[in-house]
Order: sequence, then structure tokens, then C-alpha cells
Amino acid sequence: MQLVSFDLLDVRDEQDFYRQFAEKFALDGFGHNLDALWDVLTGEVPLPLRIVLRHLPQHPAEAGLQRIVTVMREAESETAGAFSVRTR
Repeated sequence: MQLVSFDLLDVRDEQDFYRQFAEKFALDGFGHNLDALWDVLTGEVPLPLRIVLRHLPQHPAEAGLQRIVTVMREAESETAGAFSVRTR
């Protein structure tokens, strides 16, 4: 299983998360939105994959980042756990 970690203390906001996500997965033409995130997690990245998001509760943009987590949890269900997300 591939493990990819994001330290959210190094992420300014949702757009910065999308930028870092695209860099970590070498995604050209990534749409930087929730629909694009869904597409990548449910069919464009090799599975199994776990993403760990550290320091979410302390983040000043937590509300916006929670929307990303929600989509990730839905992708977790859609992929029967082949993709998973953990927050710390």
C-alpha cells in the first residue's frame, strides 16, 4: 500500500492543498477542485493508497479542508477501502 502524508501546517488553504496534491501525484491538468479530486481518487491513482492528513483540527482553514476530507471519505467507500484517508 502506498502511503502519502500531508502536514496541513504546511498548507495555506484548499487551493494550496490541491497544488501540493497535484505535485505529489505528478498530475498534469489537475482541476484543483472537489470533482477533480474525486476523479483522481476513484480511478486515476494506483490503489491501494492511504492518505494521511496531519494537523487538521489545528488548521485555520479547517472548514474548507473538511470538504476535501468528505470527498476522500466518499472515495474510500466507493473503492471499498482500496483508497483510505486518515486524519491526525
